[in-house]
Amino acid sequence: MSLGGLVYSKSLRVAGDAMDAAMMNYMRKEYNLMIGDSTAEKIKKEIGTAIPSNNNTYAVKGRDLRSGTPKEVNITEEDTAEALNEILRDMVNGIKDALESTPPELSADLVDMGLTLTGGGSLLKNIDKRFSKETGLPVHIADDPLSCVAIGTGKALEQEQTFSTMLTEY
Repeated sequence: MSLGGLVYSKSLRVAGDAMDAAMMNYMRKEYNLMIGDSTAEKIKKEIGTAIPSNNNTYAVKGRDLRSGTPKEVNITEEDTAEALNEILRDMVNGIKDALESTPPELSADLVDMGLTLTGGGSLLKNIDKRFSKETGLPVHIADDPLSCVAIGTGKALEQEQTFSTMLTEY
């Protein structure tokens, strides 16, 4: 939103759940290990990263796909970055599409102020660094990424007169 209107809007429907699914698929493919949603989420939060920065390992427990018995493997940040790479690439492509659709007069503001990431996915380690590297823009994480969108929407609804055209157009 800018200049009293909506400049661009598109939903990719790619977020934390897609990251968890990518992590489960990676563990199945690379380690023959079946893990559940909660384990994938835990991996993402504990050691998940967009850009590996250390050699830490993390023990992951699941079911061996060959024997059907419990199994434990150690994964690294590099594993998580590889597992999440396709999802992050989709997000970067979505950002680039939005930037290409942004009117030129707003580009200077983006160069100066950058992009702000919201939602739980923005808490992925080094996601801001990766997006900044791939877009050439400063990238920041919102102060309260988990609830800032809901809070902002509430504030917009409280100011219905100001935002009435934007709230009803789309």
